Amino acid sequence: MRGLLLFCIVALAASQSVHFELGLNPKKTYEYKYEGMVHFGLGHPNLAESGVKMMCKIKIVGVSQETFILQVSDLVFEEFNGVLGKNSFNASPKLTQRISAQLVKPIMFNYVGGHVSDIRTSAEIPDIIVNIVRGMLDLFQVTVKTTQKIYELEETSIHGMCHSNYATEQDVNTKDMHITQIVDVSNCKEKAAIYRGMATAVLDQDSKQRGESVITTLRYIYTVKPTAEGGLITRAHGLEQQHFTPFNVKGGSFKMQATKEMVLLGVTDTARAVTYGPMESKGSLVYKFFNAHANIPIIMQNLDDPVPKAIKMIKHLAEANRYQVDSSTTQDTIKVYQLLRVTPYEGLELMWKQLAGNEEQRRWFLDMVVEVSDARILRFLETRFQAADVSAVEAWQTLLMSMNHLEAIPDLVEMAKMFLNMPFSKSNIYLWHTVVLSYGSLVYKHCNYYTPCPVAAVQPLLDMAVESLRKGDNANMVLALKALGNTGHPSSIKTIMRFLPGVAANPVDLPPRVLSAAVQSMRLIAARDPQSVQDITMSLFLQKTLPTEIRMLAFMIMFDTKPSMALVSIVTTHLQEEKDLHVVSFAYSYLSSLARSSTPNNQFLSTACNVARKILAPKFGRLSYHYSKAMRMDWFNDDFLIGTATEVFMLKSATNIFPTEIMMKGKFYFIGRILQLLEMGIHVDGLKDLFGNFQQSFKGDLGLGDFQALYSVLKNWEIMPNDKLVLSAFARASGQEWFFADIDKGMIRNIINAVRPLGGKGSPLRASIEDLQRGVSWHRTKPFLIFEVRYFQATTLGLPLEISKYYETVNGITVNAKAAVNPPLTESLEQLLSSDISLETDGFIGFTKDFWVFYGINTELFQCGTEFKSKTPVAIPWNFSAKINVRKRKFEIDFPSCKKEVELLSVSSNVYAVSRNIEDLALAKITPMMPNAIDSNDEVVRMGPTIVRSEYEQVSTRNIWHPKAKVCVESNIYGAGVCLESEFRREYYHEEYPLYYFLGYTRMALKVIPAQAIKAVDKIHFEVDAGPSRPPASTRQLMETLRRLSKASNSTPEAVYNIKAFAMSGNQEPEGYDADFYYTPEANTQSAQLIMSQVGEDTNWKMCVDTSVSAQVGTKGHLRWGAECQSYEVSMRAATANLPGSKPTLKAKIHWTRVPGNMAEISKRIESYVPGMALLLGFTQQVKRNTKQEVSASVIATSADSVDMQIEFPEYTVFRHAIPFPLPPFSFQEVQQDNSNTTIDSFGWA
Repeated sequence: MRGLLLFCIVALAASQSVHFELGLNPKKTYEYKYEGMVHFGLGHPNLAESGVKMMCKIKIVGVSQETFILQVSDLVFEEFNGVLGKNSFNASPKLTQRISAQLVKPIMFNYVGGHVSDIRTSAEIPDIIVNIVRGMLDLFQVTVKTTQKIYELEETSIHGMCHSNYATEQDVNTKDMHITQIVDVSNCKEKAAIYRGMATAVLDQDSKQRGESVITTLRYIYTVKPTAEGGLITRAHGLEQQHFTPFNVKGGSFKMQATKEMVLLGVTDTARAVTYGPMESKGSLVYKFFNAHANIPIIMQNLDDPVPKAIKMIKHLAEANRYQVDSSTTQDTIKVYQLLRVTPYEGLELMWKQLAGNEEQRRWFLDMVVEVSDARILRFLETRFQAADVSAVEAWQTLLMSMNHLEAIPDLVEMAKMFLNMPFSKSNIYLWHTVVLSYGSLVYKHCNYYTPCPVAAVQPLLDMAVESLRKGDNANMVLALKALGNTGHPSSIKTIMRFLPGVAANPVDLPPRVLSAAVQSMRLIAARDPQSVQDITMSLFLQKTLPTEIRMLAFMIMFDTKPSMALVSIVTTHLQEEKDLHVVSFAYSYLSSLARSSTPNNQFLSTACNVARKILAPKFGRLSYHYSKAMRMDWFNDDFLIGTATEVFMLKSATNIFPTEIMMKGKFYFIGRILQLLEMGIHVDGLKDLFGNFQQSFKGDLGLGDFQALYSVLKNWEIMPNDKLVLSAFARASGQEWFFADIDKGMIRNIINAVRPLGGKGSPLRASIEDLQRGVSWHRTKPFLIFEVRYFQATTLGLPLEISKYYETVNGITVNAKAAVNPPLTESLEQLLSSDISLETDGFIGFTKDFWVFYGINTELFQCGTEFKSKTPVAIPWNFSAKINVRKRKFEIDFPSCKKEVELLSVSSNVYAVSRNIEDLALAKITPMMPNAIDSNDEVVRMGPTIVRSEYEQVSTRNIWHPKAKVCVESNIYGAGVCLESEFRREYYHEEYPLYYFLGYTRMALKVIPAQAIKAVDKIHFEVDAGPSRPPASTRQLMETLRRLSKASNSTPEAVYNIKAFAMSGNQEPEGYDADFYYTPEANTQSAQLIMSQVGEDTNWKMCVDTSVSAQVGTKGHLRWGAECQSYEVSMRAATANLPGSKPTLKAKIHWTRVPGNMAEISKRIESYVPGMALLLGFTQQVKRNTKQEVSASVIATSADSVDMQIEFPEYTVFRHAIPFPLPPFSFQEVQQDNSNTTIDSFGWA
């Protein structure tokens, strides 16, 4: 009995001496085997993927009770690029050696209770190595609880402070504990993730409820062995999976899978302590981003000694694109950007000295240095402004782009203030505007990253606004307010209020131009402080003494705040009592447009606006387009998470039927962001004072009288008030105003001096004409990184995952021209109107746009991932000679014959699995994700004087769709043709996911090609003759001409217009087409005829068109073509009907007697598609035999806001009642009272 008791006591003591609390014995050495792997692809068989794998041994040795040393040995680094199951990982010995050289150095860390902290290394260890070690140590970061089997914690991991769910289970045999940990990496605090390039794209939380573009899951599984020293991790496994798509992940996605595993090999007593040198802290376990801006994911190059490399590449780009854009070099601009980003300030100055002397290289450098985006570019620009060694145009372009791409960190914002005080900034009005507006944009981006945004950042602009108000300087008030509008800084509200009547503490009396700028300066604050903006704009809207335009602007800004149902109801109540119909019309039309909105950010506002519209419709639903209007059109697709919106605002006044201000803006919705695209506005209230009686004095004959009339208009500026603007305009991009201009007296004076008819030899226009006579050559090329949008996120391996989009364009134009004037120009420019002017010119205009999407791992040592790349070159060369005589209204142009193939436009794209490493740059692998394409056969179809060459083949299997097509239209008259080529290759296209619509090889191209001609073509001659001696013809004379069907050049009377398009072949008779246009006005009828004839040997092809418009008969058209206009025939009619007791009706029909077979086939196909489309549009189909070879339609205005529509086809009829269609009051009510029109009878309908 005593023995049994002693045994139990010993067993109990033994059981209590082991526990699961994680820890390491500082006197022991632990050795683990570690393997980490990541790969990217679509997750489907037979598609290329890429990845990397690291294998090594980890040794952990104790330094103190809580401090340990980690050392790595036997490292192997491998890369994968190919198809899983067919290819394998390949070792990268050079990169292995480079990484090993750093990982073998001791790395110190603290470890207590299963938590890693305070990682320390020697100073020379690069950050990428530290992050890889973080990925290893992350497997030791686990919380073990023995009192709970399921528990939740918020704890630090490599991804940040994240929420974890734990589940534990103990093995009854081994007593080991198995722990499963699920980490929510989507909602981490202090998340190890950063965005770049998205500061001006507004977050849209509502669209995120529709779907996500990135979803990540992370799971760890641990095996913990209890020991006397505590729990010992014997095995740990981590699995991170991510799904990414540019659209909604519900519709297919790219896939990333990262795994890591650590297995305990053994535990031994520490034989000797590890020696180590000085250490510096690298922080916690959370992943640290570093120098991400320089590591561009779509390229990899050696960045040592960047200055000579960048200079060489800029010179090469300037030379290669000297005449036209060389699309094979455009992606090299990204390499230059990367080199510039690692170039020190002194290197930038050296490059400037070497390149500034060459005009072409100088422009390339200034256009590309803007991508440096840190303090170096500000120092560079400061030096340029101080030295004044750049022109004003160069300065404002470079400053604009530099500030737009500058990192908005506090130090750089403070540094950028210096440009507001530099004399050179004020040397040019547009440069000064750019300096002030760009600083405002920089503050806006700064406020997006720092909340609350410090007032110090916006203080210079606040001071400028207050000072201009004190001095009564309207121009500076507008500039300061526009800049404050760019900042969107909530602290500027109090300053803006000082400019607004009824809101300011002191009475203000400012011109509408300043008030307009003040109201619009709240447009971005509306999202940051909606309550304050609502209060101010509501107050302005209710002040009926304010100018109508200001009240409408206030209403517009108020709805940018996304007002609640209650506020919309208050606005609706006030509108019911509103007397200003412009305000009512503007508000009602905007409410109606918002009521139809389908974008996620308006889902609640649209409901409120719909209620308001129904309340206001009975009273204001019939206001015509004579009043101010606001229109919005938008759409949003949940599968793509993409949408667009366009808004147009037309502001009018009671004294002018034309809009006094027009604004238009567009928005693009994508993956949870709202990007404000181009926004433009123009204020034209002063034009009515300037133009006066212009319409009465302008005859339209382009003679001296018209020139004098235009000149007289410009002279009206003398009687205009000094403070009256003729026209003002602004432009915004991404919500930021970057340009505005005011046309006033001074600018008109400059225009008058340049274009006055008796301009002497000193006038600018005269100088330009003389230069053109001597011959001019002008060339510009501009590279431009349209956007660089990047998202970085830590992975469980300690490698940075990157999702990036790059959009780069290189634009180019070259013009060579020389003119001659006969008789030569003497004193007056009026002589040009009666002279024969000839021009010879050649040149090029075009661009190449490169677009990349990268999804993968991007470090300075290696890259792997999936890359989508597209290239779109547009190249339009020209070479022609022209002759013109303005007085005679005669224009001729000659093109050389087509000798070689010219590609005008192409679009190509593909998806690749990419692998690059810095030690073997020449061995980079870029493998198409899908196999190569298949060839096809040709088929040629000949049709009369043109040849339609059609090539088509489609290969389709269960998983592959591969159509190829080539359609060419060739003219054997002109010896030229146009070809459209296309080829697509898709796999798994049958899976109805948006992503798969775009993945795979794509190419489309539009080409001009030489073709076999009837005769050798020397040139193509085009001529337009609209001489003033050609009078309108009488109906009798014209009908005689039409009956004879003779060539227009021999007809009597003469045509109003004559157009010739001939292929010229030496002294031989020309081939081509000759067209004459006749105009025969008579009482109550306007008639026009066209006769086009083919010119050449043995041809009688003609086309005759006869049209007439009559108040009694309506509109008629008659088309005949073929041999002597007799082969084919189509007629058309349209008329309105307002019979007594009936509703206004519009009827139309088209009837064909004879048409070519291919046209008949096309019409049958269209007719077969109509029922399905009609059903989608809410129409009803009725099977009914109607008139053969005829389609007729009728539209009946059944009410002021709806119509009935009926369309009759030969085999069936489709109709729909009560289609919403708001009509102006006069179009329905007034017409109801006027029943004198009986057009319907003469049209043939009862």
